[in-house]
Amino acid sequence: MFTTHTSSYAKVQFFQRQAASLLLYQSVLENDVGRSFLHLLQTIRYADADGRDCLQAYGLYFQSLAITGQNWEQFLIQQILWADNPLTKLAQKQEFSQLPPALVAAARHDLQILQSLYECNSAVLSEWVQNAAHLPVSPVVWYQESKQENFITFIANLDNWGDAVENLAAYYHKHGTGLFAKYLAFMWQKGKLLGIDDIDLVKIDTLVGYEWQKQALVKNTEFLLAGEKALHVLLYGSRGSGKSSLVKSLINQYGHKQLRLIEIAKSELRDLPQIIQQLRGVPQKFIIFVDDLSFEEDDDNFKAMKVVLEGNLTAKPDNMVVYATSNRRHLIREYFEDRPTPKDHEEVHGWDTMQEKLSFSDRFGLTLTFAAADQPTYLQIVKHLANAAEINIPSDELEYQALQWATRHNGRSGRTARQFIDFLKADLVLSKNVRNNDINH
Repeated sequence: MFTTHTSSYAKVQFFQRQAASLLLYQSVLENDVGRSFLHLLQTIRYADADGRDCLQAYGLYFQSLAITGQNWEQFLIQQILWADNPLTKLAQKQEFSQLPPALVAAARHDLQILQSLYECNSAVLSEWVQNAAHLPVSPVVWYQESKQENFITFIANLDNWGDAVENLAAYYHKHGTGLFAKYLAFMWQKGKLLGIDDIDLVKIDTLVGYEWQKQALVKNTEFLLAGEKALHVLLYGSRGSGKSSLVKSLINQYGHKQLRLIEIAKSELRDLPQIIQQLRGVPQKFIIFVDDLSFEEDDDNFKAMKVVLEGNLTAKPDNMVVYATSNRRHLIREYFEDRPTPKDHEEVHGWDTMQEKLSFSDRFGLTLTFAAADQPTYLQIVKHLANAAEINIPSDELEYQALQWATRHNGRSGRTARQFIDFLKADLVLSKNVRNNDINH
């Protein structure tokens, strides 16, 4: 350990004890940045003669912060806002006056500790590393200018963070905590919700055609956001018509209003009741999205979906709906041999069973039909996408190439139009580069 700077050594010990004494907000440091911060403190405290361990630990800390794009101070407060602990979970559902006094006292205690850790920023750590490793200059300090959320600025400017408990409780009550506060979209895999960092932010105004279907889905989603009864929706129709893109575009449109999307594969629909229990009582509104929905006979997933659509003894949360897409109007695959015949071994009420299968689609309160695009609709989509991509070629040439593309590829659809425009734009850029190179040589 370094002995020539006993005051720094004492401060390192102090910060380590502070971090170890957190009661509720341990999750603030249970991440790559937090772990590298604690490891760096340990290596500074017990630095070897040449300080190599200390320098390596500082490098890991620097890199972990750089990946987040935030300074230590911003990162620390952001983790407080995302924290998932007994106080934050209760604060989502209850008023501040109803929270247990012991939890409020523990939160005040932790916030004061975290305020002291806030002061142990990258500049301070860099100076300590310089001393511990006997460097002539201090290591580079990670710093990144970024726009700060108003609430982050509010906490940062408080003299005593312990006074922010009531404001934080109100923040959790409005915005939620944990994964639902951090991410807009999720995937359900192997019994867990996984946040999606880079979601496909489709803009709703880029989706051309099917205007009444778009308006109906938007209105139903706004019912959900307003706390009114929203309907489960089946988007049925031809492939490539933009059904999935329309659902995904709602996140870009309403994510700032606490809308969240959870995508679940058909093979995991049996977990739907488990997912719904996690959504109960949180402030966000959820679309459970099932793409390309269909069932085989005696599929357990069919039974799970039926319970969600129809309900059971447990009331359905008001903050969720199911949006499903399918290319099939009848979602349960049926064969001619399935139809009842008057044989002794057949089910007595066979027609009832078959009708239950055929009527499953009707359990969605709203069915939106997407017919195959006709030629005018297809060309309208192409022109809209070409304009957005800033493709400047004569209209008749654009139409001719678009129709040729549809004939040779997947037929007329929104997906085909997007593929054509992507190809055309790349081709035009490449051709321009080749011409420029020829001129330069």
